[in-house]
Amino acid sequence: MSKTQSCVHIKKEWDIVGARQMGREKAKELGFGTVNQARIATAISELARNIYLYAGTGKISYEVVNDMNKLGLKIIASDDGPGIADISKSMEDGFSTSGGLGAGLPGVKRLMDDFDIESEEGKGTTITAIKWVRK
Repeated sequence: MSKTQSCVHIKKEWDIVGARQMGREKAKELGFGTVNQARIATAISELARNIYLYAGTGKISYEVVNDMNKLGLKIIASDDGPGIADISKSMEDGFSTSGGLGAGLPGVKRLMDDFDIESEEGKGTTITAIKWVRK
């Protein structure tokens, strides 16, 4: 069972900072230690930056997931942008279409416990990632 807690709309570069801060606060409230709070905040930064760079606008949503004995924070990054032409390529370390380091999506996958990506060209992208505080 999960419940939507809140979201941050990504419209300008400064919204990336707001999304990161909200994610860190949610993680702290759930009882994550400082290292995992930093991991979650870093993953959110990458996801929000991708929305800003590639789609222009979108949102980062936060849900507390409480399923049986598992408790976690679900991050959903969604946009109506151009979509990702080749998801498997975008998940390769070092791949970048913006001239960056290419650590974005693979890095997010490594930082979080669960990771899923859905994208359709011309329709947008939704990335869902969960970090469990208690498995």
